[in-house]
Amino acid sequence: MTTPLLAPPLVARPLQGRVALITGAATGIGAATARALASAGATIAIGHYAQIDQARTALEEVRRLGTDGIEVNADLTDPDAVDLMVRQIVSEVGPVDILVNNAGAYPRMTWHETDEIAWTHALDVNLTLHYRMSHAVTPAMIDRQWGRIINVSSVNARAGRPGLTAYSTAKAGLLGLTRSLARELGPHGICVNTVLPGAIQVDAENTLPAHHRARPEDQIARQCVPRRGQPDDVAAAIAFLAAPAASFITGQSLHIDGGWLLH
Repeated sequence: MTTPLLAPPLVARPLQGRVALITGAATGIGAATARALASAGATIAIGHYAQIDQARTALEEVRRLGTDGIEVNADLTDPDAVDLMVRQIVSEVGPVDILVNNAGAYPRMTWHETDEIAWTHALDVNLTLHYRMSHAVTPAMIDRQWGRIINVSSVNARAGRPGLTAYSTAKAGLLGLTRSLARELGPHGICVNTVLPGAIQVDAENTLPAHHRARPEDQIARQCVPRRGQPDDVAAAIAFLAAPAASFITGQSLHIDGGWLLH
């Protein structure tokens, strides 16, 4: 008689012993991701830029989940600051095993208002930062033959949207970065994927001018799942992609949009 294959037991904290760096982690999707990865056992580096109070609150939440972490303040548009930040993380908690490239900006302007300065800034903070961060942490991942890079793009990378041409272009660039890095780094045990959030309810949307805000009921009508997306929805997907169970998934883009776009 053939012995049936038994499913491996669930691991309560599959990221125990791993170090995760989340950029833009003081609030919103980044803070939710820090909590999700902490719940999975990872030591957390809360990356932020001049959001000291929010970052410390996020770090307190991480520690309440039974893991340790640090907060690191850096202007990621400065390559020297990126190198200093990574060295600080290595010194205080160890080499980065999991990088979540979440930092970015959401500049709203019409095409006619988009000049060279605005275009360059949008690409820098929504695409070049991700290249810069990935470049800084991958040597240590290659040394250890294990790593995860998860880029946070946007459904606008595929849908496009008036007033977000530069932003959508940068977020679409992350798909190419993800696919190419997956091929470059796969032989070293490093998986690279992208999540594309849809209309996620975050505090930052309250700072948008009223004429730039979509009515919640209009957005919900576009989706298969009739509710607002939450940061925890995105964080759960990122935590899965970071886990050992996702070791055969790389170069992929996963929509977290309630079925807004079906592809």
